[in-house]
Amino acid sequence: MSDGERLAMLDDLEQSGLGWFWASDAHGQLTYLSGAIAARLDVPLDELLGQPLTTIFAAADREGRGKSLALMLGAHKAFAGLAVRAARRSDGAVLRLAGQPVTTPDGRFAGFRGTGADITDEYHREEETERLARYDSLTGLSNRHRMAHQIEATLTAFKAARRNCAVMMIDLDRFKHVNDTLGHAAGDDLLKQVADRLSRAIDRECEIGRLGGDEFQVLLPDIDDRGVLGDMAMKIITMLRQPYSLDEGRCVIGASVGIAIAPHDGVTREEIVRAADLALYASKNGGRGQYRFFSGELENETIFRRRLEQDLGSALRDEQLFLRFEPIVEAVAGSVCALEAHVCWNHSDRGMIDEEEFAQIVEGSALLGDVGRWAIGAASLRAAMWPDSVRVAVNVPVPLFLADDFVELVAAAIEAAGIAPSRLELEISEAVFFGDSSVVDRTLAALFKLGVRLTLDEFGSGFSSLAYLRRAPFDSIKIDEKLVAEAERHDSRELGLVRAIVALAGALEMDTIANGIESADLLAALKGCGVRYLEGPIFSEPLDEATLEQELSQGSWKIEPGSERTRRARRRTVFRKIQVIHDDYAYEVTLRNLSKSGALIQGLADVPKGTQFVVDLGGGQLAVATVTRSNGDVQGLEFEQSLIEDGSGGLCTRNRVSPYALAAAGTPLAPLAPGKFIGMDQGGAVPKFGYAMQPA
Repeated sequence: MSDGERLAMLDDLEQSGLGWFWASDAHGQLTYLSGAIAARLDVPLDELLGQPLTTIFAAADREGRGKSLALMLGAHKAFAGLAVRAARRSDGAVLRLAGQPVTTPDGRFAGFRGTGADITDEYHREEETERLARYDSLTGLSNRHRMAHQIEATLTAFKAARRNCAVMMIDLDRFKHVNDTLGHAAGDDLLKQVADRLSRAIDRECEIGRLGGDEFQVLLPDIDDRGVLGDMAMKIITMLRQPYSLDEGRCVIGASVGIAIAPHDGVTREEIVRAADLALYASKNGGRGQYRFFSGELENETIFRRRLEQDLGSALRDEQLFLRFEPIVEAVAGSVCALEAHVCWNHSDRGMIDEEEFAQIVEGSALLGDVGRWAIGAASLRAAMWPDSVRVAVNVPVPLFLADDFVELVAAAIEAAGIAPSRLELEISEAVFFGDSSVVDRTLAALFKLGVRLTLDEFGSGFSSLAYLRRAPFDSIKIDEKLVAEAERHDSRELGLVRAIVALAGALEMDTIANGIESADLLAALKGCGVRYLEGPIFSEPLDEATLEQELSQGSWKIEPGSERTRRARRRTVFRKIQVIHDDYAYEVTLRNLSKSGALIQGLADVPKGTQFVVDLGGGQLAVATVTRSNGDVQGLEFEQSLIEDGSGGLCTRNRVSPYALAAAGTPLAPLAPGKFIGMDQGGAVPKFGYAMQPA
């Protein structure tokens, strides 16, 4: 074959795109390039010749893990499989280069000769495959596998550098109901909007992932301040509970958040993720729409609550459930016109579980509908023993309302009790309107025909729609308790909403009910807005049957609001043992109460004002405090740094003792123990204060 024929064949090969060629001199400057390559790069050939290869091509590696062109050329060794693209166009064609070094007869390096191939389509297919393997296809967030890798890598690196990081677990409340009633397309759209809001809610470096379903995870490096994390969690909860617009309609969901911090709550990925999971579980059980930090006590709390859920079936079979009744008062006359039934549980081991805790246990349980069935029957039988002027109100779980035999159940309960249908008031959540509209309308019409009273519960919680208010035969609207609470805190705007709801109800010939009222000021404001029926601790806590029987024995019952009545605190920190440290000596005392700014302790004698203590609240929570008042064996303390909300009604310190500091002192790096943190070696320490009474 002649040289001319060989060159012609090479030209044909270059033009076909099957084989491209390039060459450089000893200085790395381009001396030859197939015209087809220049065309693929969309750069004129004469602008490329004579230029350094490193300014023409850039590595196409996605995350900078690949080989460097400059290093490959500088090594003067053969290379292959190097993916590059035009340095001036990051979105252009992707080429695979191979090169062989060229030497002169005397062995000096003279440059490279090589080949190239267009791998653009192959590269993008691999890129998409790799992206799908690491990212959630629906939301674009990191997926479970990538989040696990990121957490693992971060914890490993941060352990060596003694840095902190936090992990948040986020679970959507009521998402399943939206998905079941509006369809999976609506659910997918909702998840996309949630992902977008999450990305906007967190204004610092982080990694956000969707683990699947409605569960999300956030990795936050270099943070252990629980005040900052709590504010961030509350911002996420607030943003996620704002209304969503979907093609299928408007909806509102909520979110619960669990937070764990490394290395305080865990050192390995398994430990820290498990801690965040336990915190999330606790926040959901605490009433949802909350955040919760991990603490060592949560594991026992979680195990116990799961056992309670498992025991619920026995409670129904063995008649362990009972009712307590909360008065609903007519605003003008002050007389009790109805009693709302609350389900409680007389547990064989735990004892009495009140209505608040029971509601948290039963929510989401498969037995929620069965509990509702029992409550309607039991409440109707109890109402038969009251004066005819007093109704009984029962909350209807959504699954029970949507059951095929619900209307028959209500009719049977009324007949068995022998009461007028109008004396049974069913409180129905707005969430039922996410169900099949024909089923909902048919059920409401049948209940109306039956003659029971219907109350639209939690109005203003976010589901509210005038469309179903117009078509549904409700007798009254119950204003959402959270809206009432906001009206007490912020007054003007929220009270304006209450007035608007009252006006709307009046136009539709419906009554209004407000509950959760504790203060005299809020009571007066609600009366001023025209709310007809009122309920809350300012009138009475839920009453047992014996007390109720006594109150109703006179026929009519009026309740004067009492300003001293307040809702029972759900979480009490009083009367627990803690340690306080002074001059290297640890004293055990009784914590009587706790606030953000200070505490009241009991047990030490002769403690002067101005004494400084380090208060050990457990789990590495140390607070420096000064005695501001001392009376006998009781001291009032003021904290140097205020405590913060823990997201579930309690208080905690912003920061905790660092496990890294303990490790530096010779202790193995490990999560903080849940109990008392300082077990002082008091061999040479002398107590300055004596015990006024021996601690139990």
